[in-house]
Amino acid sequence: MPAPRLTVVGSINLDLVARAERLPRPGETVGGATFSRIPGGKGANQAVAAARLGAVVSMIGCVGDDELAAPALAGLVEAGVGLAGLKRTSGPTGVALITVDAEGENVIVVAPGANHELRPEDLALPDGDAVLCQLEIPIETVEQASFIAPAEFFLNAAPAGGRVPAADVTIVNQYELETLPTRNGVIAVTLGAEGAILLEEGQEVARAAPPPVEAVDGTAAGDAFTACLVVSLLEGRARDEALRRACVAGAIAASRFGAQTSLPTAEEVDALL
Repeated sequence: MPAPRLTVVGSINLDLVARAERLPRPGETVGGATFSRIPGGKGANQAVAAARLGAVVSMIGCVGDDELAAPALAGLVEAGVGLAGLKRTSGPTGVALITVDAEGENVIVVAPGANHELRPEDLALPDGDAVLCQLEIPIETVEQASFIAPAEFFLNAAPAGGRVPAADVTIVNQYELETLPTRNGVIAVTLGAEGAILLEEGQEVARAAPPPVEAVDGTAAGDAFTACLVVSLLEGRARDEALRRACVAGAIAASRFGAQTSLPTAEEVDALL
């Protein structure tokens, strides 16, 4: 079948990652960490993941006119994601400060920077493409994307809080599910180590469990899950199969370090299935 076409409208960050034996308590300093700079941002992560999974992907986002923009875009360029819709602003490129412990648990603080400069009037969506958004950009821009999407509209309603536009498929974790204004339509809910479920009009219609893996860093596991679910559905796969594939993609990402550096290819997902 032809590769699905997907436009991702979302955030682009540079992740500043410290790996330590354990996470610090409030007011505590933990030493002995290692440091890495890795391309990130939920939008960029999902765009890179979808491209590695076989989709033809375009990215609409915003970066600053600073020294962080190039490394933040490096993963998108390497994955072959189209950047014709990229906006540049005089503000700083978005940054995520991430600390990861030896068990793969993390804490994240995001300074959105240029991501908050992506406005509704910046959107020029290619004809025929499905659209995937998250909530790390202004909600007005997400709402505009949902309104003008030429095909299916997918929404990863994260981070939680505020308005949530309607989507053909909404992807959330179990905590974000509680913040949705309605449970109408199709909702995929990730449950961590327990896998994921698919709800339709509030009723469970599919469930999948992830393969056992050793957790290393959960930073982009949700982004891998989201991208794989969307690409699998656009490929015409059955819902239960798409959910299984998404759980495998998320598990692979959790077993590797970093955000975009952890995202699997379609071949890797198929091999673990």
